[in-house]
Amino acid sequence: MFPGLAFAETADIRFRVTKRLLNVSWTTSLGAQGTSKLLRSEASKPSTIRPEKSVRKWDQFRQFAVKLEPGQFIFRGQASPYRLRTAFHRTRRKDLIRFIIDDITALHRTLTARLKHLFNLRDASENAAFWNLIQHHGYPTPLLDWTNSPFVAAYFAFRHQPATATDGEKVRIFMFDKRAWMSDFNQLQSATFARPHFSVLEALAIENERALPQQSLSTVTNVDDVETYLQTKEIENGKRYLRVFDLPRSNRDDVLKELRLMGITAGSMFPGLDGACEDQRLRFFD
Repeated sequence: MFPGLAFAETADIRFRVTKRLLNVSWTTSLGAQGTSKLLRSEASKPSTIRPEKSVRKWDQFRQFAVKLEPGQFIFRGQASPYRLRTAFHRTRRKDLIRFIIDDITALHRTLTARLKHLFNLRDASENAAFWNLIQHHGYPTPLLDWTNSPFVAAYFAFRHQPATATDGEKVRIFMFDKRAWMSDFNQLQSATFARPHFSVLEALAIENERALPQQSLSTVTNVDDVETYLQTKEIENGKRYLRVFDLPRSNRDDVLKELRLMGITAGSMFPGLDGACEDQRLRFFD
């Protein structure tokens, strides 16, 4: 089948475990040798990314954001400074093959009765759109939600904060250099049978009314510890791809009032009854 190629009959594989690494070395019966290093996941530990010192308050963030070049960066808002990690990887489950075979199949069967569009999961673009749809409706996936707008990200960071908060409590906004990352690394659209990767996914907004007003896009990854992976790539390339801004939760009222003037509210972010009711609840009870 492969003329001229010789296949080793045996291989001697050795493992050495250290505090942070699994070192693997091998030698085949043909004399071929190789080594590999696997990092121990730090995903369950607190975030180690240092927030920007020059941007610590909402006014500073707003002034910083309006000077950015549109389209270069994407943003993500989180209610607290926890580690960057997908909802799927935050569960105890790690088997993405099982996720595709069991979860996606069951969800496709169940949700088809409630959707006008029949998703063809064999089509890569429709499969991505289906994953994005269930992600937006709360199902754990190996996707992370991002937005092209720093102010939409701010809305999601401050959205569920209590009205009474101290300056010691923070929300977090991530800023990721999409343009540089996509230029430096091949983007893969598969979560299985692929090298470790973190790839930008701009899925079709099929049956997903929320995607357009949220200016949303996603990243897909098969990596549990996203932060360490990105930091490793930053060191290798001598570039900074990810920056974070930790802002006081106590700014919440002022931030949401300002975002409302921009047209960023629950009603606009979540078209439908749920968004409209949340919008009015925040208006009259918050």
